[in-house]
Amino acid sequence: MSYLSGKRENMQLIILDFDGTIGDTKSLIVSTFQKTIKELGMPPRTDEECASTIGLPLKEAFMSLFTIESARAELCTDTYRRIFYRSNTPGAVKPFPHTIETLRKLHAAGYTLTIASSRNRHTLDEYLREMQIKEIISLVVGADDTQKAKPHPEPAEKILQHFSCPPHEAIVVGDTHYDILMGLRAGCHTCGVTYGNGSRSELLAAGAQHIIEDFSQLRDIL
Repeated sequence: MSYLSGKRENMQLIILDFDGTIGDTKSLIVSTFQKTIKELGMPPRTDEECASTIGLPLKEAFMSLFTIESARAELCTDTYRRIFYRSNTPGAVKPFPHTIETLRKLHAAGYTLTIASSRNRHTLDEYLREMQIKEIISLVVGADDTQKAKPHPEPAEKILQHFSCPPHEAIVVGDTHYDILMGLRAGCHTCGVTYGNGSRSELLAAGAQHIIEDFSQLRDIL
């Protein structure tokens, strides 16, 4: 349900996270982390520790898991991507319940749908095509499109600038505190989803103005 009640006037633009918000990528990401760690002979990390990095760019994720230099983190990133692309077969990532139909309804109602993700745009485009929603997403900003990643506001600001949209007419929707902090720092409204990788308490602590338990509830707060 919504943490704050009441709809927002003049809301036009929706900035969506992908991993943990639209696509259920957690198991694939965690298994890829574990295979990468094993292949490179690095100290073991738990699934929970690996999952806690979701939302960060890959290089930063490895540097948060291990005390390593930049070059070693680059090797980890390259190894991860090689393993990920091998494992990322069609159907490996499913959309969360009610996301696709809700996105289609929001698009039909006139909202501009966009994505700001720490994932590279190439894989985002593949997932959007597979889920048959690429045609309703007006702009995708991936990790390779910005200099600074979440929680820095740059990804959201780039979308706002592209559409000449005032921040108060946009809402950021995501499952981690990185998404919420990005949105708040860009001056946008924010909505956290509890079914992804972040907890309700983490989302509230980050300052989420709305909390929803099912993606379909997004329509109730716009």
